[in-house]
Amino acid sequence: MATTYLTLTNRVLRELNETELTSSTFASSRGIQTAIKDFVNKSIHDIYNEASEIPLLYSRTTQNLTTGDGEYDFPADFRKIDRDSFTIGPRELVTNGEFASNINSWTTGDGSPSHTTSGNGRLNLNDAAAYQSVETIVNKEYKLQVRVLSPNSSSSALIVRVGTSAGGTQNLNTTFTATAKSSFIYVESDGVQLDVDYIRCSRSDTTRQKVLYISYDDYLQNYKSIDDRNDSDVYGTPAKVFILPNFTAFGVTPIPSSDEMTLAYNYYTTHTDLSAHGDSMALPDRFGGLITDRSKYYTYMLRSDPQHAQLADRDYQRKLRLLKTDYSTKADYMRSDVRVYNVMSDR
Repeated sequence: MATTYLTLTNRVLRELNETELTSSTFASSRGIQTAIKDFVNKSIHDIYNEASEIPLLYSRTTQNLTTGDGEYDFPADFRKIDRDSFTIGPRELVTNGEFASNINSWTTGDGSPSHTTSGNGRLNLNDAAAYQSVETIVNKEYKLQVRVLSPNSSSSALIVRVGTSAGGTQNLNTTFTATAKSSFIYVESDGVQLDVDYIRCSRSDTTRQKVLYISYDDYLQNYKSIDDRNDSDVYGTPAKVFILPNFTAFGVTPIPSSDEMTLAYNYYTTHTDLSAHGDSMALPDRFGGLITDRSKYYTYMLRSDPQHAQLADRDYQRKLRLLKTDYSTKADYMRSDVRVYNVMSDR
């Protein structure tokens, strides 16, 4: 369980024999109490700066690509990119197809579709129907994936239709060729209760593949002159990615030729400063002592007590090495078990 801001602050106050805070007095802290609250956040900054590749801060995101647009911003919580993680593939066309917290973006076709918290969130169809329109390209092939569960062990199957109108039956297969710019995905349960776990739809004629990372200098030398042409004929499927000098955005080359592609990548997130008494740090409770030791170091420095500050820093550095050992990511290497012998041949 993650440790709260109030708990971290009180641990430091207690070790320094200062008056502790409560949830009701936390916001009105004064003097050394307020200083220690600041030192707690400062200590968390120190840990993340010294051990930025903590798996708990590892996240994956996707960026929908736009025709003619070669540059995109990193997420607001971006700290550090995993340069080998970029992949490109078909864009997911369904909005809220995972039903994580609601059934927004889905229109009632019949009955009363609802949301259930079962699993990771599902669309509940109890003798009901729902549909959604997605943008498609005429004559392009798409694949529809639907996972459905029957809470009451009913043998009735979910009715799935894809057409050019709500409830249309122009395409009934899970793989279909679009016949219009808008295709309607329609799901229905007939007289029974069924839970739809997810609905996904994307191009079936493209597969996800790795995108090579290149330096910005390499891009300037070999690709930028082509991308700068005022000619859509040079657009295509991005094969390379680079980070812009400001480190807040990235670019792809060639410039995307379609809106139906998405780029996925991994990155390390930043953290948000603790503010309210109940806010929790992202690190596990076993490393709460790191925050305490670092906060004590800053407090002793404030009090001009270098001897105790040195002792607190020593404890902090020891625990930080433990964190790096247990949580910092490392490259995996393979070692050969083949033994090589030097054999002198007869001459």
